[in-house]
Amino acid sequence: MTESHLRASALTFTDVPDPASGRGYRYLTDAVLTFREGRISALVSAEDFLQAGGDLARCEHFPGGLMLPGFIDAHVHAPQLGVMASYGRQLLDWLESYTFPEEARFADEAYAGQQMERFLQALLAHGTTAAMVFSTVHTHAADALFEAAARRNMCLIGGKVITDRNVPAVLSETLDEGLRATRDLIERWHGQGRLRYAVTPRFAITSTAAQLQLAGELLSARTDVYLQTHLSENLLEVQKTGLLFPEAKDYVDVYDRHGLCGPRSIFAHGIHLSERELDLLATRGCSVAFCPTSNLFLGSGLLDVARLRRHGVSMAVATDVGAGTSVSMLRTLAEGYKVLQLQGQSWHPLDALYSITLGNARVLQLDAHIGSLCPGKDADLVIVDPSRSSLLAGRLETCAGIDERLFAMIMLGDDRIIRRTYVAGVPVFDGPAPI
Repeated sequence: MTESHLRASALTFTDVPDPASGRGYRYLTDAVLTFREGRISALVSAEDFLQAGGDLARCEHFPGGLMLPGFIDAHVHAPQLGVMASYGRQLLDWLESYTFPEEARFADEAYAGQQMERFLQALLAHGTTAAMVFSTVHTHAADALFEAAARRNMCLIGGKVITDRNVPAVLSETLDEGLRATRDLIERWHGQGRLRYAVTPRFAITSTAAQLQLAGELLSARTDVYLQTHLSENLLEVQKTGLLFPEAKDYVDVYDRHGLCGPRSIFAHGIHLSERELDLLATRGCSVAFCPTSNLFLGSGLLDVARLRRHGVSMAVATDVGAGTSVSMLRTLAEGYKVLQLQGQSWHPLDALYSITLGNARVLQLDAHIGSLCPGKDADLVIVDPSRSSLLAGRLETCAGIDERLFAMIMLGDDRIIRRTYVAGVPVFDGPAPI
């Protein structure tokens, strides 16, 4: 396979960025990225590329473009695109009114296959090249998700939802059914190419203690698989969980006593946690996925990010579509900035972009493969072109430096500025010409 050379400006990360010292990130105003056989070979300045004997005429040039590592979404529901922007409910009512009826439609194998294709194409069109994904309770739907990701050679962590109570009968299953299907899916998909499996109880309310125990046993038997679920998103949910599990000290204890808390456990939301719960999450090495658009849309609350950091709990960033209102990680960062502002906190644009690239890769233990534009990493990347949004382009004319430019891109950018998305060195999305 021949080498490919892309030319544009570039931003990548080597660690948590320190804007004051310039450590932890690398920004090149005119760069050449080289990749071969799906892996990055080099990222150098155009001048250094020339001095090493390179021919700039051989590079595909994106004037005004910015190369970034492909975005990573740490918590998203594949079957819920069809209920995005559904009006007028908070979490538990929203699930009953919109989520459960839509997920029931995935019993139809043809519909499930079509929707999984649509979902992945939506991710790629928004610059997202890797994700941790919920499917539905249906085994064939999880198969369709993994098959669609495998065809695109995407890095994807996914799982079939397991539920055995407090859902419509068509979305429930017996303990044996859920266990057997999950085991089979792990054997079929985990470690195949760039795919990985996550054991996926929807949340404590929809699983009996027996089902959570079986999920913990699966994790104990296969320490390389993940756990994805929801935690402390809504006050009524927290209250109901306490009533269903009176023996537990709190919500985190419900999961911990069944063996679900570990370094590969990603808990979405985590808004209403006690000091004890935060300390336990930190001790177990668990992570919380910050889902700002979803939390605002459902009125769930504001995640205190500074408090998470004080307790040493690692944080990922996620869209949580369909309660989340955009597949775009840029829109997610913009709303996250506002959530922090409402609490007297802030979010530097470099730290925000780190969070959806190398930061999320580290949380998901995938940073050896993705998350940065470093030699040896998989060539998952996105090229953004701010000129494709007239409003953003006009704002950039008045920006004084890279920090201002990145902040404006986060606040005003969306899928319109995605020029091209690459997965393992293959272009999988080309943005249409701007209107």
